[in-house]
Amino acid sequence: MEVIGIDLGGTKSAAAIFNENGKILAKDIATLDKRGGNAVGQLITRQIEQLLQAAAERGLTIAAVGITIPGIYHSKTGCVWAPNIPGWDNYPLLAEMRVALSGSTIEIKIDSDRAAYILGETWLGTARGCKDAIFVAVGTGIGAGILVDGRILRGHGDIAGATGWMGLDRPFMEKYIPCGCFEYHASGEGLARVAREFLGNRPDYHGELRSKALADLTAKDVFCAYDSGDPLAKDVLNMAIEFWGMAVANYVSLFNPEKIIFGGGVFGPAIQFLDRIEAEARKWAQPISINQVTIEASALGSNAGLIGAGRLAMLAVQQ
Repeated sequence: MEVIGIDLGGTKSAAAIFNENGKILAKDIATLDKRGGNAVGQLITRQIEQLLQAAAERGLTIAAVGITIPGIYHSKTGCVWAPNIPGWDNYPLLAEMRVALSGSTIEIKIDSDRAAYILGETWLGTARGCKDAIFVAVGTGIGAGILVDGRILRGHGDIAGATGWMGLDRPFMEKYIPCGCFEYHASGEGLARVAREFLGNRPDYHGELRSKALADLTAKDVFCAYDSGDPLAKDVLNMAIEFWGMAVANYVSLFNPEKIIFGGGVFGPAIQFLDRIEAEARKWAQPISINQVTIEASALGSNAGLIGAGRLAMLAVQQ
């Protein structure tokens, strides 16, 4: 039995055929190229058609398609909210996919990328065998895939895991409204944002980051400067480590997981800080449960979402 997994991001869509063991049999990656609305839906449809043709040529039978999206999937309506894709404020993705696959018996499952990350890790990654685990995705934003008693935690409105909005500082400031306090300070965009704020407040600083145009400053620049011993970059990442550690403490105290797995583009280069993140978490966390968790890096890297989409499709057939 084979399935198709599609991991839709803000800039590209990765699609693959998986067998029951999670092996990728065929793969397609397409860039969004600033597409929005129906054009993105049509791109996904084309990828499905191409992979169905590839499967037919190999004598494979596709039983299900799993699609994961960078936002919120409303399971009651089949609609999607994806803020980084224009025109996807309430996009009817399930209805469109049903039209695309009409006349077939192929199952269709859609979920958030947060759910995909932890599904991928429990299938082929660091969380295999776990019933209680959390995947913390730190990239452009921050979200968490939360596994509780072997089931993905989705919440009343399918929004559980939007932990970029965790309040980890005080007082509240208006600047937290668009993305949340945690994400503001400690996401990939957040690292660049904090660096820009520090640069504006430190006229006597003349280090490596001062040569960068503020508008073009990225998290990658911050990490490169840190590796060179730049003091401002150290301050930015020291602050982020505090936020990541406080977040871990809250995850541990709320959910008592077996594992917390960090992934996304920032982890990456921030893997070097896992020991310091754990040390910070120990200051804040429930003292028994912090000794029952391990904090690890993703074993799947950039493929975590795609593998999770494949697992989503596989579970649709197996359940």
